[in-house]
Amino acid sequence: MTTKQTIWDPLRKKEVALTPEEKVRQWCIGVLSGQLGVPMHMMMSEAGFRLGGKQFRSDILVYDRQARPLAVVECKRPEVVLNQVVLDQAIRYNMVLDVKYMIITNGTSTYICRRTETDGQRKYVFMDKVPTYNEMLCQQ
Repeated sequence: MTTKQTIWDPLRKKEVALTPEEKVRQWCIGVLSGQLGVPMHMMMSEAGFRLGGKQFRSDILVYDRQARPLAVVECKRPEVVLNQVVLDQAIRYNMVLDVKYMIITNGTSTYICRRTETDGQRKYVFMDKVPTYNEMLCQQ
C-alpha cells in the first residue's frame, strides 16, 4: 500500500495532496507572503465562484485591505506551457472576480498582467515584475 504525500496548506489550514500543481501553488503562496509581503489572512486558496452557471475555483485569490479581490493567481504544473489558453482562463475568471492583477505561473515561468482603463477602455498590460502587496494597493 502506498501512502500519498501531502503538504500543509497554510491558507486552507489543512493537509492537501502533494500534486505537481500543488507544489507550484505552495511555492507561490510562499513568494506572495514572503518576498511580496501579502499577509496570509489576505489570501485564499481554491476560492470558489460561479461563472455561467458553472462552479470554478481560483488557485489563489489575493484581497485588498477592504476584503475585495485584488489579484488572481492561476497555477499550473511545471510542464504546462503558459500560453494564450492559460491566460484566457485567468481572463474568464476575472469576468467574475474583477481583479486589478492576473498572475499565471508554472513555477518556472511567471507572467503578470495589470488591468488599465483609458477612456473607458479596459485592457491588460504585461508587467516586468510582480509588484509587492503595498505596490498593488497603491496602484488600485
